[in-house]
Amino acid sequence: MILLWFLLLIPSFWSAPKILCLGDSLTEGYGIETHQAWPALLEAGLKEKGLLDVQIINAGVSGAVSASGLSRLRWSIKAGPDLVFIALGANDGLRGLPTGQMERNLDVLLQEAIKILGDPQKVIFAGMKVPPNYGLEYSRHFEEVYLKLADKYQVHFVPFLLEDVAGDKTLNLPDGIHPNAQGHQIIMSKLLPTFLKALKHVDLK
Repeated sequence: MILLWFLLLIPSFWSAPKILCLGDSLTEGYGIETHQAWPALLEAGLKEKGLLDVQIINAGVSGAVSASGLSRLRWSIKAGPDLVFIALGANDGLRGLPTGQMERNLDVLLQEAIKILGDPQKVIFAGMKVPPNYGLEYSRHFEEVYLKLADKYQVHFVPFLLEDVAGDKTLNLPDGIHPNAQGHQIIMSKLLPTFLKALKHVDLK
């Protein structure tokens, strides 16, 4: 959050393209150093691809649920991002919250992000899954929320943020939920192509 506060103070004429990553502890980088979290790794990866001026704003907050997304977006948008990444809902699932309410929360959030940026292709939406012990029916409804909204708004879609990381003890912290530094490396490598595709819709000055 320190980087976000700093960017809010930068004058409006600052033209470096910014990417806002709105999420929870999986984005914040719970349990590891800030520079090891996938948003920081992504910024480095984009620079390696020649996008030297792109800045990542890590707006991940541990414990965040989908209900907090809209207010956080409206506050964070003051940083003037050109691209918004949304990865919320994991904590809704872990708490067993109703999927219908999560869908409504994420629906409004996506609407607002698209309205602000003026183009659904400037929004990246990441899906999530819940552990199998939550039951097949809840798991199915949970995953369907992301698929339904991604199709509805035609945003860039990453079906599962923790693809190839979830469930692997070597890639997660002892709690079995949060990725370790190596796990974040894999997340970044999976996300990089999608970000590069979305950035084609941004005026890179």
